[in-house]
Amino acid sequence: MVYMNVLSLCDGMSCAQIALKELGIEVDNYYASEIDKNAIKVTQENFPHTIQLGDVTKIDEEVLKELPKIDLVCFGSPCRSLSKATIAHDGYHDGLKGISGIFFNCVHILNWIKENNNKDVYFLVENVDSDNKADLGIMTKCLGVEPILVNSGDFSAQNRVRNYWTNIPHKGYEVDNSVLKDIMLESCEVDNKYWYTQNYSEVDMDKAVCCYLDINGHDILKRVQNPNFKCATLTACRGGNHQKKVLQDDRVRKLTPIEYMRLQGVPSWYKMNVADSHVYNMCGDGWNIKTIEWLIEGIKES
Repeated sequence: MVYMNVLSLCDGMSCAQIALKELGIEVDNYYASEIDKNAIKVTQENFPHTIQLGDVTKIDEEVLKELPKIDLVCFGSPCRSLSKATIAHDGYHDGLKGISGIFFNCVHILNWIKENNNKDVYFLVENVDSDNKADLGIMTKCLGVEPILVNSGDFSAQNRVRNYWTNIPHKGYEVDNSVLKDIMLESCEVDNKYWYTQNYSEVDMDKAVCCYLDINGHDILKRVQNPNFKCATLTACRGGNHQKKVLQDDRVRKLTPIEYMRLQGVPSWYKMNVADSHVYNMCGDGWNIKTIEWLIEGIKES
């Protein structure tokens, strides 16, 4: 049995803690930095012993001095000002000068842990595959290791390409060939509120986006997923009609919160007793659990 003290920054719905539990890695103390009240609520319901430290930008040396020896530091700092999706939607982004600059707060804490708490601490850092190569280079230099580019489509029914920086040893893996239909509910199980009544364009079942829904908004909001392909990358749904859509039995509907959880590899025991909108946002902002399991399982052997 492996026992660890973990510090998770920008913890969200505590995906790292879910992966650790799924791997059978026991946690002595799990310290989380998070400000979203719904994410904190869900985390505490599932992991009531989590010790919340608050805003990562306000964690100072006095707080860090009170921590026991930390074995693992992990964080996926905000990606919004680095994301390709931001460029596609807004035409510009601020990179590490924007909200994604919280990365530097996290790195400062990681470096403090290395220098004052445990020089051999494991770390796992995640962020998007950005077109801003200069900023990715800065992140790599700060962390001292080259990123591993992984598509979570190798572990689930969702394409999700992300960079991971880690010093945890890892091995190869067997590719998961599941597609969207493999995690979908049956039509009869889906509440009427998730179905659209609007018309949609001609269907082409040879394409991952098989048709477009006749609604107002940006192109990405109109895309309808083909259930025979991997789902497109889930994102937070801050705004109307942002949920991923799928064609099922000649009708178009939103993917349900349960399906979002399945696409992110969230196990069935994990409770999310909050409004649908919060589930969508937390899953969209979170980590793919199966990918994280692969990345951190090397801790068990070493």
